[in-house]
Amino acid sequence: MGVDAIAFVSMSAALALGQPLAGIVVAIMYAGGNVLEHYAVGRAERDLKLLTDRAPRTAHRLIDGRVEAVAVAEVEPGDRLLLRAGDVVPVDGLLADASTLIDEAAVTGEPLPVRRGPGETVRSGTVNAGETVTMIAAARASESTYAGIVRMVSSAQAAKVPFVRMADRFALVLLPVTLGVAGVAWYASGDPVRALAVLVVATPCPLILAAPVAFISGVSRAARRGILVKGGGALEALARVRMAIFDKTGTLTVGGARLVGIETAPGEDADDILRLVASLEQASHHVLAGTLIAAAHARSLPLSVPHDVGEIRGSGLEGIVEGKRVSAGSHALIAGETQPADWAARAIRRARWRSALTIFVAIEGRLAAAILLGDEVRTETAGALRWLRALGVSRLMMVTGDHTAAAEAVAEGLDFDETKANCTPREKIEAVREEAIRHPVVMIGDGINDAPALAAATVGIAMGARGASASSEAADVVILVENLNRVPESIAIARRTRQIALQSIVAGLALSGVAMVFAAAGLLPPVAGALTQEAIDIAVILNALRALGSGSRRRTVALPGPMARTVAAEHTAINQTLDRLQTLSDSLDVAANGEAPGLVRQASDMVDQEILDHERHDDRVLYPGLLGDHEYGALITALGYAHSEIFKLARVLRQIAADLGKSQPDRLQVRDAQRVIDTIVLLVRLHTRQEDAICEQD
Repeated sequence: MGVDAIAFVSMSAALALGQPLAGIVVAIMYAGGNVLEHYAVGRAERDLKLLTDRAPRTAHRLIDGRVEAVAVAEVEPGDRLLLRAGDVVPVDGLLADASTLIDEAAVTGEPLPVRRGPGETVRSGTVNAGETVTMIAAARASESTYAGIVRMVSSAQAAKVPFVRMADRFALVLLPVTLGVAGVAWYASGDPVRALAVLVVATPCPLILAAPVAFISGVSRAARRGILVKGGGALEALARVRMAIFDKTGTLTVGGARLVGIETAPGEDADDILRLVASLEQASHHVLAGTLIAAAHARSLPLSVPHDVGEIRGSGLEGIVEGKRVSAGSHALIAGETQPADWAARAIRRARWRSALTIFVAIEGRLAAAILLGDEVRTETAGALRWLRALGVSRLMMVTGDHTAAAEAVAEGLDFDETKANCTPREKIEAVREEAIRHPVVMIGDGINDAPALAAATVGIAMGARGASASSEAADVVILVENLNRVPESIAIARRTRQIALQSIVAGLALSGVAMVFAAAGLLPPVAGALTQEAIDIAVILNALRALGSGSRRRTVALPGPMARTVAAEHTAINQTLDRLQTLSDSLDVAANGEAPGLVRQASDMVDQEILDHERHDDRVLYPGLLGDHEYGALITALGYAHSEIFKLARVLRQIAADLGKSQPDRLQVRDAQRVIDTIVLLVRLHTRQEDAICEQD
């Protein structure tokens, strides 16, 4: 009961009263609208892969010393399976006799491989990133983790309430009004053809065409920006969201391991160490080898061919590079049980602060450096969140399968209302459904473990540039570029598209209403009424096509006088705080060990209470008022990235202050604190100058 009903009544009446031309015009309008809607969905979903494409099909079962390839459905609990390097784990089970690295990113979102030892659980859908090992099946394929994810996606999609088209909602009101006017015209004139004329001009061609044209235009506009929207219904739903839930790894962060630092022993050169290690890693199949090689290439370091390489995958690597014996691995593997040197202890601390993985390097048996690898927050993340706030998304949440420390490290400085860690795919679904009770929810993720939550949300957005096909299939929107700013941009496009569709519908119906009056008075016969409706349709379509454009208007950025004076006064106070911080940092050069912890704690408190409060106020008050429209996305990103870095440095300073208070401080720890304080001072000074320059524009 909607657009279909009105079109059916008018076409049927036209045929019954011998006016086929009028009926044909209505039929063309109706069929054209349906074609446009189906085209939008078909174009968006083309080339997307199915979730089950990644599911393992075979397993390698060990029987009497022989390896037998069997269908994964034939595996029974208790079967002994061979798990080769790079294999997807076929079923849930336990490692039998050796340890290995397991890449759990597809299931938990954990970006770095984790070590699992004999007797520990491995889950289906994860990948063996280590040596060939054996495992004991603990469940059938249909009862394993990956199969459960597939089922959850299916059930979540089935449970999602079907989207009611905007046109149908209008038509439910228009249908009885149209029938009433036609009935009155027939009764007053005694001429059924006059009633038909009313039906023809009242046929909601603006409804049939305006919404599909506007939304297919919006879909096309989004596609040009690397945003794949699965049809007009998804775009209209996106325009209504008021709450956003984010996955962490690969969504808020870049995903996978990145070089975040190199700590060297006295007298060693960081680039030289990286060059030797990257040369050695060329002979490795380890999951982190590519990261080290890419980091060396990024610094334009020439690599050499390694010789006599021996590898214990997942534990370490050793070989000859340029005549030197180079070893890389954990501190225990490279240095044994010896107490870490001061510089090595500092590297371990910094890795803990950043939730990073540490690879120690030895040259000719002498510990030379520690390489820190970790996941990093996308540079645009903070700005994207602020852009969402400016668009009216009132609640932001991070839900991740990663551990609490890693989640807190990422959430620090980002504008989240709530953070949940250690979440399974089922717990992510529960979080989405709980929030959906109060607000229309958009879920943003990139991994297979996010697919069920993406399917359950009002709108699911997959970061699909490198993401799993499962998340792309389950989502309503797929971001095809590595840029989180496309999330708020997609919402901005959706809202503008919906606004244009509403304008077209209201204007078209108003014109149709005027035509109904003329038809009821006998001034418009059916065919003339159909042609009049054609003219209205053309006007409606031209207006709806505006959704193809950006709609941006170049505007200057200026603050009202009172707000500008307030910001200037706050910046003056901040600069005074920065002067005091610099004095504290300088005093650490000559402070005794017993005095240093108190000075560092004082600096940390000053940053937390005076600087961070100011930045939070800017996030909540200044930026939303200054940057209310989507065309300022790039500006919000630039300012937001500086805020994010300030918050992260403040967190590091707090941790250093806490460590100094727990044990006898050493000069290296004090020097670390001094470096962080100096960086905060420099960054905040630069940031306030940027804000001053922006606020002075007119």
